[in-house]
Amino acid sequence: MSLSVQRAAKAPATPTVAEFHARLDALLPLVEAKANEAEAQGYLTDDVVAALRKAGLYTMLFPKEVGGPELSPYDAMTVIERLAYTHASAGWCAIGGNMEGTTLAIYIEDEGINKVFANGPDITIAGNGVPRGFARPVEGGYMIRGRWAYGSGIQHAEWVHTGCFVTDPSGKDMVMGPNGQPKIVVTHHPRSTIKLLGNWDVLGLRATGSFDYTIADAEELFVPTYMTYDFDIGAPRRGSAQGALGLAGFSAWAHSGWAVGVGRRMLDELVKVIVQRQDPFGKSCESASFKFQFAQAEAKYRAARALVHETWKDVSATCDRGDAPSLDQMTMIKLSLRHVHDAISDVSTFAHRAARGASLHNTAMQRFYRDIHSGTQHILMADQIVEECGRALLGLPAPGSQWTVFGVAG
Repeated sequence: MSLSVQRAAKAPATPTVAEFHARLDALLPLVEAKANEAEAQGYLTDDVVAALRKAGLYTMLFPKEVGGPELSPYDAMTVIERLAYTHASAGWCAIGGNMEGTTLAIYIEDEGINKVFANGPDITIAGNGVPRGFARPVEGGYMIRGRWAYGSGIQHAEWVHTGCFVTDPSGKDMVMGPNGQPKIVVTHHPRSTIKLLGNWDVLGLRATGSFDYTIADAEELFVPTYMTYDFDIGAPRRGSAQGALGLAGFSAWAHSGWAVGVGRRMLDELVKVIVQRQDPFGKSCESASFKFQFAQAEAKYRAARALVHETWKDVSATCDRGDAPSLDQMTMIKLSLRHVHDAISDVSTFAHRAARGASLHNTAMQRFYRDIHSGTQHILMADQIVEECGRALLGLPAPGSQWTVFGVAG
């Protein structure tokens, strides 16, 4: 009997979203208190990671077959919002763990599941699925090599999630898929198989520990086929209907919830500064110009948040009925993702300028401003993905077309 079948048979009590929020209430003071220490050292502190693990915040979306709670995407997003609001880097590491661990859990073969989840669902995983290395096929798997960037949370990871371009057996020529694009495989291997390159010196998200990494002690590493999945894989092997979101949907879920949380914090920090500031022009909060612009910023942020919430409530309701999200729903997932990042970029820039010197100091406001403009640099915010949204909204893709991470296939 496979591990996934055994776990399904046990059917332990599943924590509700209310229970996750209660756990969050208990640990957020610690997250806030340790934020500056984490920023200084370049990765989350051990006690914060331990608290997040104990609360199950890295595994909220994991399917029940591996012992996870499998919260609905919308419910899990409300938890991520609050964590990201408290410390953007903590929220970022939590979204990575959920997205990378969930896709691993729904896609790899049973032999891999039995290995990864031998001691239950409480695992930590990090890495970069965007291909920055190469995988040449050999008997039983792949030999991978390369240098990967942005391994957020990798300081505390037990497993590594690594994207590679597939080559021919010689390792010289890349293999092309049916769509004419390079074939990509996502591989999974123990943290002990890699070495960190210690180069996380960045503008924002400093406490994510998003180090570059490469293979340790050799030029190549063998990864069995059962520990891999194709980047553009279709139907999941296990899990409920929400597994149909796939890498395209879960990655968008991750960054959308994060953006909603950090955008709210930036505006709230501005209020703290502005209502008490008096300068040669009078009380800043009484300025007609400021009040007008602040109202516009609130409207812009709240409208973007509302679109994200509307989109994910609709998608979660569809999945709860046992149906897979439609092409139109996946399009709105992608479009609301980019839209909320555009909105928080605009409102945080307004807040930064309105606060004047207050946001230049080493404060939460400065930190969130830097973090927001690091989040907007992610490849998932690329203009080309928005172009694909426009193509889908115009009804141009062929019947049966599906979203991949970077566009619509068909």
